[in-house]
Amino acid sequence: MKYIFKKKPVALTQNFKIKPDHTTQANNAQLNTENLILQNVLDQLPQLIWVKNKQNKHYYNQTLCGYLGMTPNLYDADDCKKFIHPEDFKHFSILWQQARPTQQNFEKECRIKHHEKGYRVCLIAVQHQQNLDNTEWLMTATDIHDHYLKQFELNQQVHAQSKMLDASLDCIKLLTPDGRVSHMNRSGDLALGVPLSEKKFGRPWLHLWPDNIQNSGQQASTHVAKGKNARFDGMSVISGQTPQSGDHILTPVQNEDGSIQNILYVSRDMSQQKIAEKNLQQFIEIDELTGLYNRRAFNKIFKKTIQNARHQNQSIGFLLINLDYFKHINDTLGHIAGDHLLQILGQRFSDCFKDKIVVARLGGDEFAIIVPHLTDEAELFEIAKTARQQLDIPICYAGQYINGGMSVGCAIYPRDAQNSSNLLRCADVALNDLKISGRGGIRMFKRAMFQTIELTTKQLSLARAIIHNDKIIPFYQPKVSLKDGTVTGFEALLRWYDAEDHIQLPSHIFSAFQGYELATRISEIMQLKVFNDMTQWRESGLELLPISINAAPVEFLRDNYAETLLNRLAQFNIPHKMVEIEITEQSLSERGSDYVVRALTLLKQAGIRISLDDFGTGHSSLTRLRNYPVDCLKIDRNFIENIHDDPSSLAIVKAISQIGASISLEILVEGIEHLEQVDALKACDCHTGQGFYFYRPMPSTNAIQLLQSTIAAQS
Repeated sequence: MKYIFKKKPVALTQNFKIKPDHTTQANNAQLNTENLILQNVLDQLPQLIWVKNKQNKHYYNQTLCGYLGMTPNLYDADDCKKFIHPEDFKHFSILWQQARPTQQNFEKECRIKHHEKGYRVCLIAVQHQQNLDNTEWLMTATDIHDHYLKQFELNQQVHAQSKMLDASLDCIKLLTPDGRVSHMNRSGDLALGVPLSEKKFGRPWLHLWPDNIQNSGQQASTHVAKGKNARFDGMSVISGQTPQSGDHILTPVQNEDGSIQNILYVSRDMSQQKIAEKNLQQFIEIDELTGLYNRRAFNKIFKKTIQNARHQNQSIGFLLINLDYFKHINDTLGHIAGDHLLQILGQRFSDCFKDKIVVARLGGDEFAIIVPHLTDEAELFEIAKTARQQLDIPICYAGQYINGGMSVGCAIYPRDAQNSSNLLRCADVALNDLKISGRGGIRMFKRAMFQTIELTTKQLSLARAIIHNDKIIPFYQPKVSLKDGTVTGFEALLRWYDAEDHIQLPSHIFSAFQGYELATRISEIMQLKVFNDMTQWRESGLELLPISINAAPVEFLRDNYAETLLNRLAQFNIPHKMVEIEITEQSLSERGSDYVVRALTLLKQAGIRISLDDFGTGHSSLTRLRNYPVDCLKIDRNFIENIHDDPSSLAIVKAISQIGASISLEILVEGIEHLEQVDALKACDCHTGQGFYFYRPMPSTNAIQLLQSTIAAQS
């Protein structure tokens, strides 16, 4: 069969008697030779090449055939469809058809099928050939698949990064070293009001912002030019948009040699954060209970106000306010009532003072008022009076009126101090000086007050020391009948030993009796030691005489004085009639007197006598003698000193004695030192007294001897 197939063409030629054309044969031979030469040359090249001759045949060089897994040969034009991806071949064919009439070169990326790796992206360059006789088109394929994948991956990364930047709420811009915008994300476009289709690349970044930000931005650019990070705040106002408070950060991106490659510029809208910060600042600096500034805000404002006053050469007034007996309101009416008082007072302060005056609650019951641009001391005093008047208006809680008072300490900058801390200290000193002399009122700071405060501090320290070291001891001064000198009782007096064991008077620790804690602690020690002495006397077979015990006004402020005293008497099993409590008129005149009256009433009902000490030296009122549970009036020594020379003193003593007798009150005269005084007092119908003329205060051992001698004399 093979033999017959080979011979057929020859037979056909002979039958048709075709006579060979020697010219045509020569031309074909020459053409074949040229084709072979061209094919040989193409096979030597490493590129993927194929050519199309004028007979519409394609020759693929060995490199391309090896790539495709084909044998080098002449192929039909349509054979390239077998290795070019069908989708790409459509576009390639269109370009081919367009190029042939015009003989225009073109390039096209196509996927060519590798014999092992599948389709790979190649760049096909098609060139029309005019210098080769039988070659019409030359096609060169360059495998760019790996590069294409890298470029594709890079493009994907860039696209993803661009999407990420666009997804960011921050305004992100990439700037050239000279400050021009080379890229801007979507948030940046929206924030600046730039349409997404108008990127405005190439513009200086500062021109994108309002004038009020450009100055800060220029300073930031100067830092970035030096290779440093820069940051600034600014409020941008763009037409048609809500004003935004922004945080702007510029970061230089540097090359290895330190030069700036570009600048990363990130702007963040801080408007909501600023609002939150403002709310937080208000929460931090405003007192929740009263709505006034708190201590934190006060300190900042105080320092700033003094700085301004220093620059403007002006004065500042400062008031430190303390509510009198506020703790006792909490203890008796409850903390809710105390909070109600503070709320009402804070509101009244806010309503009655001008905007320039700053009012703050420093904590507890303490307020402060800053008065900038102060004219003089008189103006500050009037403002203090206005503050105190806010408690003159009744405040009611749960159907009960809240009884409160106010003490105000005043200081002036720069007269009294040069800074906020010292000015606060001066006002505090004035306030303490006021409290020592009696609560309630207004006190301007004076330099001499430092001596008083130093003395107070020294006395308080001394009082704490003698309490800690148990140096307190009761002395007893006898009370006697003026008629015959018989001892009728004792007054227990505070004494204490110093470091050299010398006996000292209570006047050296006077300040200790102005505060509740120390006063009640000293009173407790005195009572326990007096009751212990009385117990020992009784156990020794001595007949007890009534003993009077002094009570400071502040001891009643917890409203438990009577209950505490009665419990101690029960502890020592001492009859109530053997104890007398001495109070001063001050106890009945100060705020908190309701607690005093309640305590005295309970004690009176329990059989304990009440004595009013220093009668006639304070704001004496006959109404008190009628309404308060008093058993005895003690006439102060000041009326006794010159009773035989001063008719007015004698008249006062006589009048008090007559009043006492008319309302069944016992009269006791203290400070008797001379016989003439005794005679004068007898003439005034006074029956009982005490003083150095009879006995000096004595320790318990001497009191025992006196009691023993009294018993012996009676027997």
